[in-house]
Amino acid sequence: MTSTVDLDVASHEPSDPNTGTAPRRWRSRVITTVLIGVLAASMVAMFLPLKPQVIGVTAIVMMVVMLLLRVPVAVTMIVPSLLGMYAIRGERTVVSAFADLPYGEVSSWTLSVVPMFVLMGLLLWKSGLTVTLFDAARMWLGWLPGGLAVGSNVAGSGLAAISGSTISTTYAVGRMAIPEMLKEGYDRRMAIGAVIVSGLPGQLIPPSIMLVLYAGIAEVPVGQQLLAGIGPGILVAILFTIMIVLFAKFVPSLVGRPGVEKVSVSYTWRQRFTAVAQTWPVPVLILIIVGGMFSGMFTATEAGAVAALASVCVVLIWKRRTGGAWRAVTEASVATVSAVGSIFLLLIGVAALSRMMTLTGISTGFADLIATMDLGRIEFLLLMMIVFLVLGAFMEPLPAMVLTVPILIPTLEALDISLLWYGVFVVFMGELAMVAPPVGVLAMIIHGICRDPQVNLGQRITLKDVFVAAGYFLPMAIIVALVLIFFPEIATFLPSRSAGN
Repeated sequence: MTSTVDLDVASHEPSDPNTGTAPRRWRSRVITTVLIGVLAASMVAMFLPLKPQVIGVTAIVMMVVMLLLRVPVAVTMIVPSLLGMYAIRGERTVVSAFADLPYGEVSSWTLSVVPMFVLMGLLLWKSGLTVTLFDAARMWLGWLPGGLAVGSNVAGSGLAAISGSTISTTYAVGRMAIPEMLKEGYDRRMAIGAVIVSGLPGQLIPPSIMLVLYAGIAEVPVGQQLLAGIGPGILVAILFTIMIVLFAKFVPSLVGRPGVEKVSVSYTWRQRFTAVAQTWPVPVLILIIVGGMFSGMFTATEAGAVAALASVCVVLIWKRRTGGAWRAVTEASVATVSAVGSIFLLLIGVAALSRMMTLTGISTGFADLIATMDLGRIEFLLLMMIVFLVLGAFMEPLPAMVLTVPILIPTLEALDISLLWYGVFVVFMGELAMVAPPVGVLAMIIHGICRDPQVNLGQRITLKDVFVAAGYFLPMAIIVALVLIFFPEIATFLPSRSAGN
């Protein structure tokens, strides 16, 4: 889901004649000018008598350049696709495609779950559940080695799952958790690392908008795709928790001074049970969605509708004392309409891209190329790991997914790779790319947060610190991806056992 967080926190520092800001702006303008020139040249090339494959490659170049120029993702899909179809087949093909694509792509019954999940996430975000979940995780897990980091990681996983936005989760958890860990003497890089990876499992655990969108692109059952993410999501959360505990055990200086962290506040069992009881919306909604789909009681759409209704009740109950419940419902509803409109326009763009790629022959050509290279399943997936980490250097997970999946579907089928499994793999690698250097959207956001004196508590936290912190956890993330490749049953087990299968 598109983040609703103000990303100005990740911007560069104010202009200063002594900081080299002016040269950076000059370079930025030169790069922008070059990109606009490449875009113009690509558009002109579309009207030259070129082979269909060359037209397809030119369209891809146009899309990448437009993404770098921060043109809305849906527009970057639709415009090159329209020009490509026109160049290959003429005006009648374009008119025919856009006469049926908009309605045909978004009127699918399976996609009706999208507004339900978006509404649910926004309602829970407006309810103020963020702070409650973080406090409960801190109370229950604070006793572990690295307990505050573990609690932050677990709270982030839960929040990312229910909010549908890794960026929003990282922002919220970062502002709460980083100063708490710094107060307890945590190494600044450990505190940042625990937060920056906290949202990675969230887009795998239902309800996941990214998995729903993938299901629409790959034309696989939404319910089965959501169930496929549960095992890998839990695995990621557990392995990161174990990694934090091991860090705390063997390098205790990372989690406090003098060598062992000391939690300054102790909690009674009554406080702990009260805190966990206040997080009841999270397990209830997960039970409704996962339990309903797995048992066959609900379809994915029905589970989403019930969960959205339950979320309305949560907001009304949660804010009955503080007030503003109906205002929160109204704001969430309006934001849902905006977000769903953007998502559906994106799906129309993906369909147009897929149709254009079919006309150019690039999709089948790529599949034939893989066949001639004689790559097996594992070799191909290892190659795709590298591709996604490279793509993540200059684009977010959603455009990376919509750019690659339509092209790769014939190849996946030829290599007998489960489309349900590949959806989990793509979403996880896309989220991982948001953390990895040299760009890393989440790294930039965390760096922006850490410039706030209320967060850094007077410590100087540089962008290098953020990337080193991410580097602590990247090896485990790579291990998770390799485990998924060698043991695909982690993702496919639940879908194969569900009552609706």
